[in-house]
Amino acid sequence: MKHAVDRATEIRRIFAGFIVGLCLVSPAFADLEEARDLMEAGRFAEARDALGPAARSGNAEAEELIGVMYALGLGVEKDPVRAFEWYLRAAMKGHAGAQSGVGWYYEVGTGLTAPDLVRAYMWYVLSTIGGDPDAAISQEEVKKKMTADQIDHAHELIEDYRVWLYPFN
Repeated sequence: MKHAVDRATEIRRIFAGFIVGLCLVSPAFADLEEARDLMEAGRFAEARDALGPAARSGNAEAEELIGVMYALGLGVEKDPVRAFEWYLRAAMKGHAGAQSGVGWYYEVGTGLTAPDLVRAYMWYVLSTIGGDPDAAISQEEVKKKMTADQIDHAHELIEDYRVWLYPFN
């Protein structure tokens, strides 16, 4: 009987922890929804402010949206370097859209010192693994510009990142 009581107490504690976790996370979701609504209304500076708390807490979706804002100059001064950095933060957390963005920056060299086709290809492949339907097209296009050695090197990097970003894919 004691075992059944202990188990019931353990389940209650886990459930309570889950509820507390939801309460802590839900403000970030609310901030994201508010930010999306503000962006749709063209109120970009306010959207940037609404994204701040979620981005500071490491939310990849918020980081990617801030990257979009810097890339396009929406509510902030257009800044390809800062856009790349925001995309990269989200990409390292497995955000497939941001991974495609990072791939594009590496492909064309915008915001960087020079293009890097190996890393562009790597990020496009990772984005494809992550579910971005357009990334496979970008991957094939950049592959046409690469040597066999570059492709081989990219696949070494892909494996290094894939097992960390997508351990079950």
